[in-house]
Amino acid sequence: MWTKQGLIYKPDGSQAFSRTHAQVPFGYPLDDKLRVYFATRDENSSSATSFVELDPDDLSKVLYVHDKPCLTKGAVGMFDETGAMPSWFLPVQSDDSDDEIWLYYTGWNKSETASYRLGIGLAISRDGGLTFERKFTGPLLDRSIYDQVWVAQPCVIREGNSWRMWYLSCTKIEVINGHPEPFYDVKYAESQDGIRWERTGHVCVGYDEFTDAIGRPTVYKDGELYKMYFSYRNAINYRTDVQRSYRIGYAESKDGINWERHDDRAGIERSADGWDSLMMDYCHIFPHRNQWVMLYNGNGFGASGFGYATNQMKP
Repeated sequence: MWTKQGLIYKPDGSQAFSRTHAQVPFGYPLDDKLRVYFATRDENSSSATSFVELDPDDLSKVLYVHDKPCLTKGAVGMFDETGAMPSWFLPVQSDDSDDEIWLYYTGWNKSETASYRLGIGLAISRDGGLTFERKFTGPLLDRSIYDQVWVAQPCVIREGNSWRMWYLSCTKIEVINGHPEPFYDVKYAESQDGIRWERTGHVCVGYDEFTDAIGRPTVYKDGELYKMYFSYRNAINYRTDVQRSYRIGYAESKDGINWERHDDRAGIERSADGWDSLMMDYCHIFPHRNQWVMLYNGNGFGASGFGYATNQMKP
């Protein structure tokens, strides 16, 4: 079971690039602090990537708030021209022995009929994660024969010479109550270099009678078992109806490819009131001080900020 520890951070609106939202938080441990990257929005709702740093002994204590973006929206016409939202950070040893941080991110661009389209890009930091430069101006993954509308929010793990990705795949848009609503599941891809990805359309976690969309998967290995946490929702009135809005789900796998869903084992629920009472979404799970830490968003898709919960590791 997870123990909720409360809200950590919400932007105060004083920075032009960060008026609202601290979406899709990602915990990146450093020697003497825990850095948390997230997506934030300006007055035009364009997403950028920035971070705060937390006390490693008390994750509720914010030590530093970065005052500039690490990655901003792309050039006009590009796949990320209206926003760059972080998803997954990996330390990588480069050929010239300089340490790099690879950021797999979601690029936004507008759509007249579907509100937005998304693609997956790669940016690299060579200054310890303060700034990121695009490896390419185009996306690593975009819509395809397997992903009809868009792709987004990957989780990437390296195992030996293989790179493994679990990502969101939008398969259709339905107009519901006059609004185009996306339907998306979790699919799988593999790579030998982290850049060229092979897809087969294999679905890891898909739709069911209730689930019409699955938010940002986080995968980790606990012993011999792969575990995936994610958020999921219905397509109807999910912005305002707590019975249909985002909550945390769970699946497990022996090989990382074929998954069994067990939402009843997620071990965490939305609160009765407060910042995470309507929604829980976009979690990231990582080990810290002999326990698992879950960073997650609450109401308003990250407008209410991010908080955390903890779960003791089994001996």
